[in-house]
Amino acid sequence: MRTTRAQRLWSGLLVAAASAALAGCTASGGTASGDTAGASGAPTTAPAGSSVGASSAGPSGATGGGGQSGGGLAAVPGVVKEIEPSVVTVRTPLGLGSGVVYHSDGALVTDAHVVEDQQKHPYKTVQVQFADGSQASADVAGVDDVTDVAVLKVSRSGLPAPAYATQVPEVGSLTVVIGSPLGLDETVTAGIVSALHRNMPPSSESPHGAIDLLQTDAPISPGNSGGAVADASGQIIGLSEAYLPPSSGAVAIGFVTPASTVTSVADQLLANGTVKHAALGIVPADITAQTAQRFGLPTTEGALVIDVTAQGPADKAGMKPGDIITDFAGAKVKDVTDLLAALRKQDPGQTVTAAVRRGDGTQDLKVTLGDLGQQK
Repeated sequence: MRTTRAQRLWSGLLVAAASAALAGCTASGGTASGDTAGASGAPTTAPAGSSVGASSAGPSGATGGGGQSGGGLAAVPGVVKEIEPSVVTVRTPLGLGSGVVYHSDGALVTDAHVVEDQQKHPYKTVQVQFADGSQASADVAGVDDVTDVAVLKVSRSGLPAPAYATQVPEVGSLTVVIGSPLGLDETVTAGIVSALHRNMPPSSESPHGAIDLLQTDAPISPGNSGGAVADASGQIIGLSEAYLPPSSGAVAIGFVTPASTVTSVADQLLANGTVKHAALGIVPADITAQTAQRFGLPTTEGALVIDVTAQGPADKAGMKPGDIITDFAGAKVKDVTDLLAALRKQDPGQTVTAAVRRGDGTQDLKVTLGDLGQQK
């Protein structure tokens, strides 16, 4: 990237505030790996062998999600019987994660961070353990860091592929989470869909942030990543993604990548090996009250541009470090997460309008978006 005086001025303002911890791999010794201090420590998860019908205790002793809507806890044993054969444990040099059968011909899906090293480079192969205890080597067929979805391929056929939901679940409906938290294979927790369309800002663990996630109170822990989240009918509504750690004061707040995102990305990875994402070519930052006061900014709303990629889409449109993006493609931008959510809905090559505040004035810039995959 081009380094300018303005860029150097703003670069000190970029602070990666990790609001959620990825439900990453569990080290083989049974402890979470890959979690940073202050962003680890998962909600307590019911261990293998616990009664499925009982409410599980949250990290502060609070009762876990009752799941009384959309089937209730009485539906959980049936869901487990149907889904559990499709859930796998993924073993890597870093530890353990989870995954789910996607196609009966050997395609599996999981979270990208489950099959990547600490530098976010994907492994070529990982080890997979199926619900029947058998194991196989799996090729990492493709990863998409933007959505945190990966596809694995094993040389097997006739795998039990579950149905993936095509509709957004209702708030209050049952969620059943199956995976290998802390190395406890085939652990089941249950709760409800707490909210829809949750967004996570960029962080050191998730540089691209995450948008349009489901929220659940079913306990999610390190090792659950990439595991199944099902509804009362036994459909996969998503993959376990992240949780708010107890150190943040949260009680059973977890996040799920929706099935619609998983299937769209997985289909592209299987067909092309890559996924197209629109790129703007900037480094944005949220505007704190301290930042606004220090630099005399007129507002704390908007996404502050602290760097612009030379000859990138934003640069060609005339965007500069220090600009504040207040509207993008017709969507109001109050912070970086709003900007990412609006950008994620666009396609490479599309021309959109970005409203920016520069000094005392505002202007509309026409930006022809690039392809994120070509800017790596």
